[in-house]
Amino acid sequence: MRRFDLPTFLVGSAAAAVLAFIYLPMVVVVVYSFNPESVNVFPMRGFSLRWYQQLFENDELLAALRISVLIALGGTAIGLLLGVPGAIALARHDFPGKRVLERVVLLPLTLPGIVTGVAMLSFFPLIGVPVSLLAVLIGHGTFLIAITLTQVYARLKRLDPSLEEASADLGAPPLTTFRRVVLPNIKTAIIGSALLSFTLSLDEIPVTFFLIAGDNTLPIQIWAMMRRGISPEVNAISTLVFAGSIALILLGTALGGRDKESLH
Repeated sequence: MRRFDLPTFLVGSAAAAVLAFIYLPMVVVVVYSFNPESVNVFPMRGFSLRWYQQLFENDELLAALRISVLIALGGTAIGLLLGVPGAIALARHDFPGKRVLERVVLLPLTLPGIVTGVAMLSFFPLIGVPVSLLAVLIGHGTFLIAITLTQVYARLKRLDPSLEEASADLGAPPLTTFRRVVLPNIKTAIIGSALLSFTLSLDEIPVTFFLIAGDNTLPIQIWAMMRRGISPEVNAISTLVFAGSIALILLGTALGGRDKESLH
């Protein structure tokens, strides 16, 4: 019979309390998304998919969702195209300023979004990029590079360099070594960072707010709707985005766990 472990129980209870504190507000939104009434009241007087039906008939919300998905896909692609080579350069090559770069690479993530947004709003017109969806795409890609770079860099630091040296000793050119040795070992880090980047871009508001022009991304559209009061359609779209974000994060976590097991 398993003995009662008080420290484990206390730690588990504290973890459960923290999770409840974080996610209970979202649970309320999910519950209210099935409220048949237009006013959020509890207890509810039934169960309805009314607001989901109205959501899929709302052209403005669907257009905002489509723009957000396209920006998230484009920003993630920018992050991968620049972040993966950057991580390889940091992990496998020495160059002047490498130590400084290792420490400042997280700067786009640690700066408040409003500071990043104001900085980009001031800088982009100087290089000929006016406020537009293109500016939003570049802005998202800028801070997503840091996410991909740090994730892949951490994975490369745990990869034994002797594997690449052995491949080179056997006569494999650098591209073949990357494709058959390096890439299989970092692919889960790449996939995980891509999923995380997509989720963060989809939810991003501060940078988007400063760089967007006439169109709206989904967070900006929801914010605009909330100024007129809490619409039940907002509960429905928030529930769908929340479910999608959780699914992507769980998938990324599962891939990361599988990656760790493969190292042992």
